[in-house]
Amino acid sequence: MSRSPTGRILIVSPTLADANTGNWQTARRWARFLRARYRVRIARHWNGEDDDAMIALHARRSAAAIAAFAASGRPVALVLTGTDLYRDIRHNRDAQRSLELARQLVVLQPQGLGELPPALRGHATVIEQSAPALVPGTPRQRTFDLLLVGHLRAEKDPLTAVRALARLDDAASRRIRLVHVGGAHDEALARQMREAAQLDPRIELRGALAHAATRALIRRGRVLLLPSLIEGGANVLIEAATAGVPVLASRIGGSIGLLGADYPGFFAAGDDAALAALIRRCRDEPAFLEAAARALRAVRAALRAAARGSGRARAGA
Repeated sequence: MSRSPTGRILIVSPTLADANTGNWQTARRWARFLRARYRVRIARHWNGEDDDAMIALHARRSAAAIAAFAASGRPVALVLTGTDLYRDIRHNRDAQRSLELARQLVVLQPQGLGELPPALRGHATVIEQSAPALVPGTPRQRTFDLLLVGHLRAEKDPLTAVRALARLDDAASRRIRLVHVGGAHDEALARQMREAAQLDPRIELRGALAHAATRALIRRGRVLLLPSLIEGGANVLIEAATAGVPVLASRIGGSIGLLGADYPGFFAAGDDAALAALIRRCRDEPAFLEAAARALRAVRAALRAAARGSGRARAGA
C-alpha cells in the first residue's frame, strides 16, 4: 500500500516553466523527487500560505520570500546558484542575509563549499544533481556539431565560442557547425549573436527549445561547449554527461567541482584561442576525444550513484 504524501513543501524559484532556465529545471526535478512523500508546489513568491517548509533557489532573488518565511518560524533550505556563490554572497546584503536565515544550505558541487563563509559551512550539504539517462545518438556525419546550450546572458559568455569558431578558418573546419540553443535574455548579446551568424554560416541559432527537444539535440552532438564565467553546477553539463557527449568547459569553480580538476577539456575562461585549440583536438585527435569521453563516463557513474541516493550528498565540514 502506498503512503499518502504528508507535509507541505514550497519550492521558491525566481523563474518558472515559461523561462525554462537552470533554476526551473532544478525546481522541477526536486519537486518530482519530493512528491513521493510530500505535497509540493513551485512558486516565485510566498504569500503566507500554509506551507510547512521552504526550499528556495537563489539567495538574492528569493531574499524576500526567505525572510518572510523564516520570520514565521518555519524552516528554510537554500539552494545556492552560481551567481550566489561566485558573486552575490560576497557583496549583496540581501544574499548574505538569506545565508544567515536558512537552516540548511545546499551547494550543487563540492567546490561550492569553499565559497561559503567558514562559520556557515557546518550548515551546508553537497547534493550533486542527476538527470534521466540519455541513450547516445548517432552524430551527424556531414557536420561536426558543437553545441552551445544556455540562454543568452553575460554569465554564459557565448561570444567566446563565436570567437573560437572564427579562429577555425582552415578547409578542414568548414564542416564545423556551432549550434546555439537558448532564449535572448540579453538583447545586446542576442544582437551580437545574430550579427555573427550573418557573417559566418556555420553558426546556427535555434532559439529557445523545449527541454525534450534540447536533450534530443545534445544526444546527437559531437561536443558540448560550456564557456561560462559563472556556474553553480550546470544542468546542461549533467545532461551531456548522461549522454556521454564530451564537454569543453571554462576552468571555473562550478565546472571543476563536477568534472574534477584533471578533466582534459578545460580552458581558461574567455580564452577563445585555447578553446579553438581544444576544438581542433576534438576534431583531429580521436584519442583526445576518447579521453574526454572516458572522464565523462566517470562523471556519469557518479551521477547514477547520486540518483540512487548512495551517498553523493554530504555535509560540509
